Amino acid sequence: MSTLFNPAWWLPSPHLQTLWGSLCRTPPRLERQRERLWLEDGDFLDLDWHGPHEATAPLVLVLHGLTGSSSSHYVLGLQRQLAAQGWASVALNWRGCSGEPNLLPRGYHSGVSEDVVSVVRHLQAKRPLAPLHAVGYSLGGNVLLKYLGESGADSGLQGAVAVSVPFRLDHCAERIDQGFSKVYQAHFMRALVAYVRDKQQRFTDEGHHERLAALQQLGSLEGMRTFWDFDGRFTAPLHGYTDADDYYRRASSRYYLEQIRTRTLIIQSSDDPFVFPHSVPQAHELSASTRLELHERGGHVGFIGGSLRQPDFYLERRIPAWLGTGL
Repeated sequence: MSTLFNPAWWLPSPHLQTLWGSLCRTPPRLERQRERLWLEDGDFLDLDWHGPHEATAPLVLVLHGLTGSSSSHYVLGLQRQLAAQGWASVALNWRGCSGEPNLLPRGYHSGVSEDVVSVVRHLQAKRPLAPLHAVGYSLGGNVLLKYLGESGADSGLQGAVAVSVPFRLDHCAERIDQGFSKVYQAHFMRALVAYVRDKQQRFTDEGHHERLAALQQLGSLEGMRTFWDFDGRFTAPLHGYTDADDYYRRASSRYYLEQIRTRTLIIQSSDDPFVFPHSVPQAHELSASTRLELHERGGHVGFIGGSLRQPDFYLERRIPAWLGTGL
């Protein structure tokens, strides 16, 4: 298929491209089977399966973005299209994102590649004959690229696609604190604070006093306005980082790109309201197995074309086609 993306004339700005799908699209309705994967640390991940059950059908792991879930419109749309070409898919809900708070004080973040390791191993054991691929959006794309760089030739994946990646988390925290992007920042802050509050409530209801104390000792949930605030107070100390700077440096996928050995496609837009143009890696930073498609327009996980009556979701055409052909 053509790699050309023609943005919809009725979505002329990056913000409209970014927001239309989540605010105006009727999400696809899919029949899915939920599986709970128990992790070695006693926590769990919920996986939502869709598509053929044949042991040899290609399988795609789908990773959602910050404060999203397996029910995000872009996840559902991709799973539907993969099934249409005879591929199975499993959508991962990061810890605490499946509608139920997770069991530990720790949660998920932009560098949580250890959870991808656990899921990939599980999928390899569950369907050993299925060619395995992965697709990640935004935060999920950053985690996926980090995982690919860390695992090198041993990723277990035949192919991977990362969309709208915040390659440098420090840059992203700066970009989203500017102009209209502050609207997204405020949304994320509300959702992240609610994520911690829900976990605190679970620990209170179930009498997990030590786990509750581990969260409370990090400080108040009040007064956090930026990613720097939240990541410095909660993300970094909960997940073994010294501070927000240390987290951003060690979790940013841009520093892992040269080590990727899996066939990988990155789909990015120059007008992404979360990502500075200078945050996008240069050609010399990419491994020989990685292809970057940089479009002038598309917003953040947008890439919507067509007409208002018949919108065209480019990502849902491009990703399955590339996974199937590599072209």
